[in-house]
Amino acid sequence: MEQLRNGKRLIFFPLPFQGHINPMLELANILHSKGFSITIIHTSFNSLNPSSHPHFTFHSIHEGFSKSGTLKDTLLVISSLNANCHEPFRGCLTRLLSDVSKEPVACLITDSVYDFTKSVAESLKLPRILLRAWSASSFAIYATFPLLREKGYLPKQDSRLEEEVTELSPFKVKDLPLINSDGPERYFKIIADLEDQTKASCGLILNTFEDLDEHALATIRQNYSIPVFSLGPFHKCYPNSSSTSSSLLAQDQSCISWLNRQAPKSVIYVSFGSVAAINEAQFLEIAWGLANSKQPFLWVVRPGLVPGSDWLEALPSGFHETLNGKGHIVKWASQKEVLSHQAIGVFWTHNGWNSTLESICEGIPMICMPCSADQMMNARYVSDVWKVGLQLEDGVERGNIEKTIRKLLVEKEGEEIKDRVVKLMQKANFCLKPGGSSYQSLDALIKHILSFN
Repeated sequence: MEQLRNGKRLIFFPLPFQGHINPMLELANILHSKGFSITIIHTSFNSLNPSSHPHFTFHSIHEGFSKSGTLKDTLLVISSLNANCHEPFRGCLTRLLSDVSKEPVACLITDSVYDFTKSVAESLKLPRILLRAWSASSFAIYATFPLLREKGYLPKQDSRLEEEVTELSPFKVKDLPLINSDGPERYFKIIADLEDQTKASCGLILNTFEDLDEHALATIRQNYSIPVFSLGPFHKCYPNSSSTSSSLLAQDQSCISWLNRQAPKSVIYVSFGSVAAINEAQFLEIAWGLANSKQPFLWVVRPGLVPGSDWLEALPSGFHETLNGKGHIVKWASQKEVLSHQAIGVFWTHNGWNSTLESICEGIPMICMPCSADQMMNARYVSDVWKVGLQLEDGVERGNIEKTIRKLLVEKEGEEIKDRVVKLMQKANFCLKPGGSSYQSLDALIKHILSFN
């Protein structure tokens, strides 16, 4: 049966990084299921695959990058995207708005990192709603950057890393979000621009839920005079999310058949996302920590995870033989499918927001090893606020890894953590049901979009 349409089209513009693409397309799926037609404008850098989402219309713009994945400085990529995409995006959007054969466009939903979309949308008299791909808690902390700089917490100084930020307890200076780059001032400018972009928008969408981010959401609503919609977890809102993929990397399905042979809640799933990098010494400590734990593990080793290494050549000779079949290593996995598998007992993560939220939604406790940006804040929330995981506070050392795994899988502390994360999972499920906070927020978002003339 053909889905009922409401006669309105939405235009989405995702930032071309995996952690931003996923929630944007999940949100597009949610709103498509509510009757909207969906058009996606995307860059040729990290280009999307339209065949994975045949129910959407895709339009590609060229931003001038030579090859996907070759640019290592994230801030430079963001700055270049904002500089290079302005005119191609304006041209594409203008053509879409003038196409009378399609449904009228209700609004633009864009990643908040694109600063130029404000002037383009205003010139075309098109309402613009922002999607923030971070937690509400990290968003609230980004808003305090002027204060943190005034107090001398930022830029970070090595001598103060363990110092508590009294204005943001329980955060330490080392938890404050910075991206590895040669230009910290560029980072501070991007954060300041984000503030301005948010205040000038017609609304803000966050992939979170009230019971998880209640205090931060209250702060955001107090400080911004725009509608704020918390309707996550996105991937649980859309019933057919498992049938579509927005992965930029090929997924190795062998991990599912391997997991099928493991005992329930026994496997350590290890994945550090699509961008994070670790050095060879850390890589070896992780390998031996996992092997020495004697627990089965599924380890995603993305090509490029260790700079200068193609894949597994840094592993010592004979390492695989020492595992006796207890370890399975792949280049990339279908993470939501893995986390929902009954064999997974612990998730060792870099604490990107998507990964953190997906782990909570499956009731899986976490080992936290954040690398940059909002990951440090997410990890501190996981370990010290929600108390649903443990940080590797003493560094990536094989003995410390073994001890942390043992705490989560064997000891009483792990049982208490499991209880807490299961309770959060139940709250995540409830918020999506009729009458739940995310259910109501989605309804409010739809009414807000349909109110635009």
